[in-house]
Amino acid sequence: MIISHQIIVIGGGPAGLNAAKYAANAGADVGLIDSGLRLGGQYWRHTGNAEVDESMHHNFDQGSLLMDAVNANPRIEVYLESQIWSASVINNMIILRTKDQTFQTQRLIIATGAYDRSLPFPGWDIPGVMTAGAAQALLKGNGVIAGQSVVVAGTGPFLLPVAAGISSHGGNVVGVLEAAKRLSWAPKISVLIQNPSKILEGIGYIKSLRKSKVEMRFGQAVVAAHADEDGLLESVTVANIDKDFHVKSTYLLKCDVAAISWGFTPDTSLAGSLGLKQGVRNDGSVIIEVDKDQRCTHSHSEVEIYAAGESTGVGGSDLALAEGAIAGLATAHSEKSSSQLRKLRHRAQKFADVLLQVYPVAAGWKSWLTPQTLICRCEEVTYQKVREACEELNARSARDVKFMTRCGMGMCQGRICTRNVSDLFDSEDHDRILATYRPIITPITLGELAQEGLL
Repeated sequence: MIISHQIIVIGGGPAGLNAAKYAANAGADVGLIDSGLRLGGQYWRHTGNAEVDESMHHNFDQGSLLMDAVNANPRIEVYLESQIWSASVINNMIILRTKDQTFQTQRLIIATGAYDRSLPFPGWDIPGVMTAGAAQALLKGNGVIAGQSVVVAGTGPFLLPVAAGISSHGGNVVGVLEAAKRLSWAPKISVLIQNPSKILEGIGYIKSLRKSKVEMRFGQAVVAAHADEDGLLESVTVANIDKDFHVKSTYLLKCDVAAISWGFTPDTSLAGSLGLKQGVRNDGSVIIEVDKDQRCTHSHSEVEIYAAGESTGVGGSDLALAEGAIAGLATAHSEKSSSQLRKLRHRAQKFADVLLQVYPVAAGWKSWLTPQTLICRCEEVTYQKVREACEELNARSARDVKFMTRCGMGMCQGRICTRNVSDLFDSEDHDRILATYRPIITPITLGELAQEGLL
């Protein structure tokens, strides 16, 4: 059976929810597809228990109202636990396939969000080392604290809500390690002042951490992890680093969980399959390029494809909401003015651009690697193997390394390691974009592939 809608939105986070709402309110028939158990995406991940969810989120009221509005709208049909593995344009229709269903439309909004960016270091494959997003997902989605003694490390404002959430719900956070310097915001203070809500949010997290007596340390990073006799995380090596991320000195810190985040990587998996124009930001991340209406560039003249939220560049929930609303109106061909939404988008985008400058990931992280450090955890490809591919086999890009070492051929399909390999090679933009293409967008079984009616 093929399911058709005037507009299909992929992603149930802030951008996707707002896009669906605005498009439906403009009179369109909308299908909203999301892979999660509940709407909300990663940002508003929740348990379904209102009292618990309120305590886990900074602004869950906003998310709850938006989710309720989408669920109550008769023009919106929601499809949960639906993971798209194939996207293509056939006979002037956009065809989207999940393991159980096939969807078609001529107007599509991509709001697939982003996922944690990880940097490799010795021991990052030890059980107990995870992304900060994973630690937060356990707490928000299941009410589970990741460990008994947690280190939260990396860079960026995301570290604060993760640490505050864990500590305020009974977890023991033994330290928050921020790679940036303490006064990194000083040169950009004017932009921060223009966003008072961000200041208040940050102050709230800092107060929460102080109340729990959690220490924040600046100019530090986790550069190695160490296992106990059972193979579980026992401690991490913390380095004092300079502005280029080179190690100046180190010390050992005991913990059983290291929750580490180096920002986020936009999820552009659908872009390659649909032939969308992509670009590379200053931080090396691949994004879907859009115009002022969030419209994508492609060669399919009979279909319209838009993108909103983190897939067009990581910028936070305020930016995602504004982009989603603009995309929803544009896709529905609404005559309603979006001038106010554009102003909101501009201010949020300005703040997001400053975040990239304040919390850079410098190239010195490469000096943390040893020959036996795993670059691809799925296929257990070491840094030494990657270097050999370069030095002995003349590999020059992530795709070259993939062919020669299987780096990026595991279950994650290179979502983690491909960006790191591109950084190791200082790859050109073309190679970075090419390395993100995945004909099969998410892993499926041969049985699911062979189902009658799906192809």
